[in-house]
Amino acid sequence: MATEQQSRYGDFLDRVRRISNLRSAGMLLSWDQQVMMPEGGTPARSKQLSTLSALSHELLTADEMAADLDALEAADLDADQRAVVRELRREHDRAASVPADLVEEISEVTSEALPVWQESKEADDFDAFAPTLERLIELKREYAAHVDPAADPYEVLFADYEPYLDLDTAERVLERLRERLVPLIEEIQASDVELAAPFEGRYDDETQMVLVRDVLDTLGYPWERGRLDTAPHPFMSGTQFDARVTTRFKEDDPLDALTAVIHEFGHATYQLGLPAEAYGTPLGQSRDLSVHESQSRLWENHVGRSRAFWELIAPTVNEHLGTAATPEEGYEAANRIYPDNLVRVEADELTYHMHVILRFEIERDLIAGDLDVRDVPEAWNERMDAYLGVRPETDAAGCLQDIHWAHGSFGYFPTYSLGSVLAAQLYAAAERDLGDVDARVREGDFDPLRDWLRERVHRHGQRYTTPELVEEATGEAYTADHFLDYAETKYGELYDL
Repeated sequence: MATEQQSRYGDFLDRVRRISNLRSAGMLLSWDQQVMMPEGGTPARSKQLSTLSALSHELLTADEMAADLDALEAADLDADQRAVVRELRREHDRAASVPADLVEEISEVTSEALPVWQESKEADDFDAFAPTLERLIELKREYAAHVDPAADPYEVLFADYEPYLDLDTAERVLERLRERLVPLIEEIQASDVELAAPFEGRYDDETQMVLVRDVLDTLGYPWERGRLDTAPHPFMSGTQFDARVTTRFKEDDPLDALTAVIHEFGHATYQLGLPAEAYGTPLGQSRDLSVHESQSRLWENHVGRSRAFWELIAPTVNEHLGTAATPEEGYEAANRIYPDNLVRVEADELTYHMHVILRFEIERDLIAGDLDVRDVPEAWNERMDAYLGVRPETDAAGCLQDIHWAHGSFGYFPTYSLGSVLAAQLYAAAERDLGDVDARVREGDFDPLRDWLRERVHRHGQRYTTPELVEEATGEAYTADHFLDYAETKYGELYDL
């Protein structure tokens, strides 16, 4: 690259890093709001977040950024530099189409929506949240119309979270899961097999906290670059230098917090595995939500719900909970199917996807205007009945359970199932390359798997599009085959089908 082009690319990267740092600051403020901020802090916090969002938007859409992108797209760049320009071009074009005042308003309304959602959920009062939800939907429709007035608004919103796997692909995957998993769940329900439940009892928060911290130690979570806290809805937040995880505790179900922590550990492991030298640029950022979710679901399900893992941690669990579960009983308990469970984040590995499909269908109808906000509780309950044979008795356990709509995150939910599918594909490729991964898990040696994921996925950041990354990591195109084979084999064996 010529000296003049090198200088221009350097100036361009400086702008990119400033945008990234503003976003990271906003992310930290959001983490604080959900974990530590006093209840009365919302008015100031919403203004702080909206200001950071507006500043980021201004930098991204500035004339200097547009000029840099135009010049660099015509320059002689290497592959990594072209990837950075590609990612910023996409972001710039989308952001430039949206007025700054709309971006600021969306940020402010979503920040204000968080305590409204929390209070509505605690009071089991959907009507109290409905006006806020209506406003968020209006704002997101307006946003989508600015980005691409000719496109399906929901497709535009979905592309914010997964820009390279199109919505048609997502719908095909969800349809395959529905076609294969619903009959499998029905077979399990008809089975006479009753899996072990050795952890029935009452366990206080302090006991569970010590347990999950020990499990994070076993997995190799680096405390010098993270922390564990509680939040109403478990999440991970951070960068390759500071990736924090949260969980929540249920007195009568210690496995809920355990699986949540392992799930968020998977997210944190991805963040911490991103290249440090590329911090602040797309090469040091994760590849969208389907890939991110693949990392959490791989650790939660393919490791944390495996027989090998329970052979490793059963003594630790028993020591903290005062139980006497065998590894096989722990494995069975971690894999019991609960079709009558109402809550997505507490759902088992199979029925989980029915929860995702339900939310996908409802939010798509909301954005399209085919469903009125006031009718969400009934639409939710009808689908729960149709897909899982159960109806929530309260909206708190039904349509108010998730935080995502309060964040304005419409189009997010499909990535949970897309990520689960990719997790199985990645794990199959790791087993092909590493041999008996379970044998290493049984010994508490997680480095080979973590190193494989870092080499095949983490270190690339956003160098590749999602389909390209899947090909690079696994040697084949994105497919649901591995997940479906894994699910039918595992649960067929467990339930003697």
